[in-house]
Amino acid sequence: MTWRKRIFDLFFASLLIVVLGPILLLLLVWLLWKEGRPLFYVAERMKGVDQPFSLWKLRTMTVVETDTGVSGGDKSARITRTGAWLRSKRLDEFPQLWNILKGDISFVGPRPPLRQYVEAHPELYAKVLKSRPGVTGLASITYHKHEAALLARCGSPEETHAVYSRLCVPVKARLDLIYQRHQSMCFDFDIVFQTIGNIFRRG
Repeated sequence: MTWRKRIFDLFFASLLIVVLGPILLLLLVWLLWKEGRPLFYVAERMKGVDQPFSLWKLRTMTVVETDTGVSGGDKSARITRTGAWLRSKRLDEFPQLWNILKGDISFVGPRPPLRQYVEAHPELYAKVLKSRPGVTGLASITYHKHEAALLARCGSPEETHAVYSRLCVPVKARLDLIYQRHQSMCFDFDIVFQTIGNIFRRG
């Protein structure tokens, strides 16, 4: 990560925490009333082939003892009504501002993968994770809808894993590497604005 990109992340993450802090507090009170505890979902993600970190989100699903793999149709029944709304506006990702401040992720970059996929595709992720993972990225704005449609049709964890590993991982990695080759502050701003536009279009 360049020093310009890091300064960009620190400045805007700090600004958003100040500006959006009251909204986050209201969301936490609302979540506590509607869904109860826990309010946060903390999961291991990878920022390097051998560098795990804890990614923070607002909880959008019912709690189970074990939860592995990406979300597919097999997990759709666990998404709460409140959680579905939070996901549609990407408000569940507010807590990732803390991850940005810590330097775990950036605003823009490849989405941080689960350990199981990094271990299954080590050579691929060794290239992808040369870029700091991000809250949004080129793959997020161009492939998310297609990925969601593919995974929504999966009826079991095994099927979800197979579809994600075989179809989604290579496509997303190809897009992430295109971003890596062309990364610039202008490109980052463009991706951020496209992400915001997509959120409003969903509404």
